[in-house]
Amino acid sequence: MNLSIKNVPEHLVDGLRRRASKHHRSLQGELMAIVEASVAEAETLTPAALLDQLGSLGLQTPAEAVEMTRGDRDDR
Repeated sequence: MNLSIKNVPEHLVDGLRRRASKHHRSLQGELMAIVEASVAEAETLTPAALLDQLGSLGLQTPAEAVEMTRGDRDDR
């Protein structure tokens, strides 16, 4: 299948060309790599993987959030 993207701003084209050159690929090869990576990420994200990603961000659990909110209120 052939895909086409029309009216791409020149600054994006320049950025894609630099990225392709950095990876020693043609512009077409770089675009294919980006599309493949995007689809692979979307298909492989499981609930466990999502929790792992959230955990790595240092987000708090609801109980910890309540505790933090109470602490903030007590400090006022």
